[in-house]
Amino acid sequence: MKAMFLWWSLAILLLILIFASALELEMLDYKSEHFTCSKGLSNCTVKAGAVVLIPKCPVDDMGLKVQPVLCCRQGTACRPCLHIHLDIQLRNHQTAYWVLCVSASYVNVCYNVPELEIDICKILEFTVILAALDGQATSKAWLSLLLKDNAVSFNSQVTVYVCSNHSKVVLPSVDEVCSSAAQGVVEECDGHSLRRMLTCSVPSFSTLIDQESHEVRLQVNTADDSPYPLEMCLQHEDNGVCRTCKESTVPLHSVTPCMCFQVWWNKGDERSHRSISCPFRNHSELLQRNVWENVSVSVVQGQMNNGGAMLSWNLTAPCRVEAEVWPCQKEKGLDMDRCTELVAFRQRLSDDIWRENSRGHWLMPGVFEDVVLGLDLCVMVKVNGKNSELGPFCPIDSSWWHWRWSLLVLLSLMLAVLAAICLYFLHGKLKRWAWEWYQEECGRLANRGHIVLLSPPNVDGSVSELVCELGSSLCAQGFSVSVDLWSRAELCSLGALPWLHSQLQHLDSQGVRAILVLTQAAWERTEDWVRQWDQQGQQGKNIVQGVEKEEGGEEVEGEDKGLLQGLYSPYADVFSAALSCIKADHKLGCAGERFLLVHFEAHSAKPPSSERGLPELFQGLPMFHLPSQSQGLLAELAMGPTGPEAGIGGHRV
Repeated sequence: MKAMFLWWSLAILLLILIFASALELEMLDYKSEHFTCSKGLSNCTVKAGAVVLIPKCPVDDMGLKVQPVLCCRQGTACRPCLHIHLDIQLRNHQTAYWVLCVSASYVNVCYNVPELEIDICKILEFTVILAALDGQATSKAWLSLLLKDNAVSFNSQVTVYVCSNHSKVVLPSVDEVCSSAAQGVVEECDGHSLRRMLTCSVPSFSTLIDQESHEVRLQVNTADDSPYPLEMCLQHEDNGVCRTCKESTVPLHSVTPCMCFQVWWNKGDERSHRSISCPFRNHSELLQRNVWENVSVSVVQGQMNNGGAMLSWNLTAPCRVEAEVWPCQKEKGLDMDRCTELVAFRQRLSDDIWRENSRGHWLMPGVFEDVVLGLDLCVMVKVNGKNSELGPFCPIDSSWWHWRWSLLVLLSLMLAVLAAICLYFLHGKLKRWAWEWYQEECGRLANRGHIVLLSPPNVDGSVSELVCELGSSLCAQGFSVSVDLWSRAELCSLGALPWLHSQLQHLDSQGVRAILVLTQAAWERTEDWVRQWDQQGQQGKNIVQGVEKEEGGEEVEGEDKGLLQGLYSPYADVFSAALSCIKADHKLGCAGERFLLVHFEAHSAKPPSSERGLPELFQGLPMFHLPSQSQGLLAELAMGPTGPEAGIGGHRV
């Protein structure tokens, strides 16, 4: 019983060891796509290609072997890749027609990843050394290809086709690989270990390609609740600098296969573990165009220490690319887009010289030494996977730039000199214009016109105070003001009508305006005056004619003077005289140019007994309600009489 238990334990242990050894993938140092061949073959090269039918395939029926391995850089940064081994038969070209007479041949190797839904092919070219056959009809040889593609990832299923042979391989998952001895060198194992140990402290996220809006959305799992703020950053390549990004969307035209995201809860210390993902590696074929369209090369001609000429260049791309660069001579004349390659200068980009610039793109420097001077040299680029070449990229013509900047400086100096000359000759005129404008403004502000302020008849104490306050305010604004309440002595010596005419006679020279204060008493007095006017008839007309003569400087005499004195009592005030002037100006059509009305809102203007609107005599005059329309009144007085357009800020009645 014990012996049986011992045998079962040994068997289980042996199975565990076999399973563990199967998960421990072989680690190979990898710099570029590595293709080797056996003795008897030479000039072994690999290039991208398409599916090609070979009439007689040199690969044996059982000669295809595919093994998943880890491709590493100096023992670190390991990624999954495939080791493809082919056993082939070589036949003497005298007995087998499929080996060409020039001893060159090839094998077409294709592989398929279900996520891509397309076949990717490589052409393995080699040359048969006929002397190695030693006259034999057939000979054995082998080909070895180390295939690294971003589409090949952990837990993916890859099918390899060579002629009629095919082999299906399933790569181990991240869990299986990271549980083996490769945990310390595989990049995915670092994030995998963090996710397993810190599931609750690391946010999970996914990416969604929105074809309609042409952008990629970064979606964080809402179930991952945390009291800390969410931070994100974006980087290109695994070892690129991760730059903080505030937006959760990325334009589709800037998405590349090497783009990676880091998301974490910002805890402010080393506890802020990050979730890292490079989700576009499986879409390398779809997004590779974004890399090609953003490849740029800057070219500068220079001189080496030994005096020879050189052409230095800097190639910039969003991701590290496998490419070749070479100098070329640009054609002159009509075919200027053509650039002829200079032989023996072609260089292949090395994978260990790339460095990241401030924009997050990758830069590869290089130089072509001992180039011929005097040629119009440029640089061409051929990126692996792209059918066409990029370029030509030519150096900037420094002489043209120097000429352009020199011309700009010369024009600036000429404009400065011209401006100085104009100022010199115009200095006197500008000074005279400024002085005239200053004198005109000072004169206008010093004399803003003359105002005659007429109080209503039967003035009570409150209205009298408001009239005096209005006169004082107008004086403070720079107007020359005459108020009938302030001129009782002159009124007694001259009389109401002569005093009023003496105040209005300077209209043309000083812009005199007469302001009538409208109250209930003024309203009633005006209605009585108009009623008596209608009753007098022709006598009223004679009175108006007498008023007109008085304005012209002639004295009213005889019978007309007696009628005027009979129409008004001996105590008639200036208000009644103003009504006569308004009536006369109405006949001339200029009443609104000299007279305007103001109404104090604290006192009602319309008598309770009046059923009609404003007296006809006041209709057409600008009217302002104080204090709400004080600014409008000041604007009207400052502009002076402007004819039909008078009354801005108030309204005509």
